[in-house]
Amino acid sequence: MEEIRDRYVSFHNIDCYENATQVLDAMYELFELHPEAKNDLWVRFETLIPKDYKAIFAKHDSKDILYHICSHVFYLSALFEEYDFEKGIELMEKAELECC
Repeated sequence: MEEIRDRYVSFHNIDCYENATQVLDAMYELFELHPEAKNDLWVRFETLIPKDYKAIFAKHDSKDILYHICSHVFYLSALFEEYDFEKGIELMEKAELECC
């Protein structure tokens, strides 16, 4: 039987930074498939994310990638839904449910 995780009790067995990096990977994959999706909002958003976000979770004196993913949940969800990008939708839902 699968153990049900309760994020309000414990983050045991939940890697929120991995969830955040997967959402960013999906976002960049979407931008490769649909360059027109990358508008001014996403250009600005990218300035908040370290180039090597899989190893460095935050820029100096800045919030970490998990913070930025969680504070942009609705925008990211709308982006993935607008382009019917199922992979991104699923990863965003998982990150939101488990970590945000």
